[in-house]
Amino acid sequence: MSWLSKKRYLIGLLLPTLIIYTVYIIAPIIMAIGYSFTKYSGIGKATFNGLTNYKRLLQDDTLWISFKNTMIIFGVAFVLLLVGAFFVALLLNNHLKFVDTSKALIFSPAIIAPIIVGIIWVYILDPHVGLINGILDAIGLPGLKQTWIGGNKLTPYCIGFIYFWQQLGYLTTIYITGLRMIPGDVIEAVKIDGASSWQQLRYVTIPMMKSTISTVAVLLITGIFKIFEIVQQTTGGGPNHMSETLVTYSYSTTFGNGEYGYGMSLATITFIISLIIMFVFQFLMRERDKEA
Repeated sequence: MSWLSKKRYLIGLLLPTLIIYTVYIIAPIIMAIGYSFTKYSGIGKATFNGLTNYKRLLQDDTLWISFKNTMIIFGVAFVLLLVGAFFVALLLNNHLKFVDTSKALIFSPAIIAPIIVGIIWVYILDPHVGLINGILDAIGLPGLKQTWIGGNKLTPYCIGFIYFWQQLGYLTTIYITGLRMIPGDVIEAVKIDGASSWQQLRYVTIPMMKSTISTVAVLLITGIFKIFEIVQQTTGGGPNHMSETLVTYSYSTTFGNGEYGYGMSLATITFIISLIIMFVFQFLMRERDKEA
């Protein structure tokens, strides 16, 4: 009876969260997948059209441009943040002078709304009025000026860097928390054994941080595939959809063109791709643990 009452107590605690999660997460996902098999403008009644939307995806050149841009942003931001935030956390975890001020400065971009982040970087990267090209003009190096955003090549790389700038402090904070969970006596033991800083990092710190690194990776995968405001504010997906990502293209198709069904098929594909990448990463992490 005590086991039963304990089980009821746990269910009672979890039930409100489960209801909210189902209503606001699970149900919208199921509805989006359902609408992806329909022709629907967002008004009136949806008409079932089978796999028509998904067949159209294969012939959609803008989709492949969006996919390419998304993967470039993912590659740039994922590598920079997964590795960069870790080493910044290592530096800030030491009791250095001005470390608290440094933490505040690094974390500050994370509290800025993404739409404001986009506005800030427009004034830095805009090829016509941006700070970088202005500086290059002022120092007599106009030949180095680039179309940083709004062009056909550099935009996704710049978006990846902007996301890195915005999220560095937040992910560094998670890493610092993980570093502080490593028992101090373990670190002292390896130091007494004569381990160098590199050996300590490779054989103690990183292995004991695997769960934290995995958490950061999942946050990155889900976060990067949801980048919207930065792209929308810096380029709006232009020119001629050349800087679209999967999310912005899904948004413009759904709400700009009124193709709700096709937009939901784009959203579904984006969701599936992010899940695949997440599962592959988790699988590789487990295989590496087995080898170790």
